[in-house]
Amino acid sequence: MKKAKDDIQPRYGIFNDSFPPIMDGVTLTVENYARWLGASGRTPCVVTPWNPLKVDFDYEVMRYFSMPIRGRYPYRYGYPRLDPFIWRRLAVTDFRIVHAHCPFSSGRLALWVKRRRGVPLVATFHSKYRDDLERGFHHMPWMVSIIMGRILSFLNACDEVWIPQAHVEETVREYGYKGPLTVMENGNDFTEFAGYDPEGYRRDARRRLGIDDGRINLLFVGQHIWEKGIDVIVDALRLLKGRIPFRMNFIGNGYALEDIKKRVADYGLADCVTFHGVITDRRELADWYAASDLFLFPSFYDNAPLVVREAAAMGTPAILLRGSTASEVISDGKNGFLTDKSPADFADLTESLSRDRKRLAVASRGARETLTRSWKDVMEEACDRYDTILKTHGSRN
Repeated sequence: MKKAKDDIQPRYGIFNDSFPPIMDGVTLTVENYARWLGASGRTPCVVTPWNPLKVDFDYEVMRYFSMPIRGRYPYRYGYPRLDPFIWRRLAVTDFRIVHAHCPFSSGRLALWVKRRRGVPLVATFHSKYRDDLERGFHHMPWMVSIIMGRILSFLNACDEVWIPQAHVEETVREYGYKGPLTVMENGNDFTEFAGYDPEGYRRDARRRLGIDDGRINLLFVGQHIWEKGIDVIVDALRLLKGRIPFRMNFIGNGYALEDIKKRVADYGLADCVTFHGVITDRRELADWYAASDLFLFPSFYDNAPLVVREAAAMGTPAILLRGSTASEVISDGKNGFLTDKSPADFADLTESLSRDRKRLAVASRGARETLTRSWKDVMEEACDRYDTILKTHGSRN
């Protein structure tokens, strides 16, 4: 029987430790890489740990044995050494190039494919891994240096290392990587929603969600973990109560969620704070971004958070921390706002902006104009880079 075209095309392997139903910024990046690789005529193949909740895709997804990560629900850690089937599948799959978005179990599989199949390996450096490790191994701090050494070894084995924005280089260099770096920005799939009438979309979104225009509407989207600076948000809200009318919406999940809810209740904020959990419907999530006046993101933990650009695409500027890696793309007052990591400073700036809607409008326009780039555009650049890597790699062999 003649094989279908997709069966004989070489795969573009996309490897990551998280994938739907788990949702975070890196997962969205991987999803869009796979989607736009397919749209460009290339055949994607995602390799990721198994999850008990089944999600179907119109491209190949190879999953391997995994177990839950304690204290990090719904994340799972993959154990490919306990799964003989994944090695067999990878060994017989014709990969053209492999791209790892995580240096852990999936990254190690990508490195194995590189060595087994002789194909180039690209890695994107997304997260501040040392921070995660120091929290996860606080009872065994000696493990941190061992795992960081493995991460450095992995990066040194790659043909190219990409970073999502230039300022991330500081973190990579701190980890000891001395090789060249390529800036490859992340895209945004919300660019198509608002179209040419963002204010009209905002009005419609508020109507759909029942948002009150008489107060300032604040938003946080992401993992509910203390590393994101959520304590600063809640403490700032405590200071704001009684000074201005506001509504704070939290979207997401994480190990600190119940503690955050308790702090909100203890502060007497339950009447002006709502927790929505994870919202997977992208159009509904776009409505929440568009309906909000400010996106609060007091994090030193993140490198190049997609959520800030998603908010920008819907015309919602963010408040970020001065000196954070994420703030590199922010010009204070022009496409967002910067402040210090202090609940009082956060509260004062929020109150000031609530009373000066012209400043908000200027930053709203600036955010849409400077922080929004479509995934289609990004992936055209990524595919061009893949082609260059493949040509260089072929000339070496």
